[in-house]
Amino acid sequence: MNDRAATNVPRPHKPLPFAPIDFEPYAGGIDPARVSEAAHLAARALVHSGRASTDPEVTKRLVKLADKQGLEAIAEMWAASPARSLPGALWRLYALRAATLQDPEGISVFFRAGQLKAQVATAVAGVAEPPGAEEITTMANAILSGAFDGDFDVALDRSAAFCRVVALGQATLAIEREAAHPEHSRKLTKKAHQLVRTAEDLEGAAKSWRKGELD
Repeated sequence: MNDRAATNVPRPHKPLPFAPIDFEPYAGGIDPARVSEAAHLAARALVHSGRASTDPEVTKRLVKLADKQGLEAIAEMWAASPARSLPGALWRLYALRAATLQDPEGISVFFRAGQLKAQVATAVAGVAEPPGAEEITTMANAILSGAFDGDFDVALDRSAAFCRVVALGQATLAIEREAAHPEHSRKLTKKAHQLVRTAEDLEGAAKSWRKGELD
């Protein structure tokens, strides 16, 4: 159906600005059981249809799904799902990409601050050197693309590694700024802790995927 001809179809929302810490679940719907079922069905359909296709244009469309529909639409489907579930993992991949594209320069500052202290995680994340805004953006797109045209668990592990490097950078800068900017330091520390939890959830989801248990 032609979208322009469908006058009763709502126009796509603009993506909401998200930071890497904004992975908190949104409120669920009236019937949580039906919302959960729909979330799992949608997640399975996206992942399996993407992986079954050899057309790179299909992958591009899936990667940019949140750009077209709005991240809030993705959140309505998946954000309330358990972190270590297929819809929960997809939500974190999309939210991480959205957060990175929202402020690639700021994220690159955190990444550079953490990369020397987390060399293994830096290598797993796979950001090109030197990790500036353009390299960070390329990495975010590549990770989400890999969820559909590569190994899904690898995409999750790369996202987790990226979160760990950024979190370490935030924690490092928080210590450096504690004396002069205590409030900002506390906010950075909180963000770092939340990103580490996100990394743990992504790693757990990757392990479940390898066991055939991620649903």
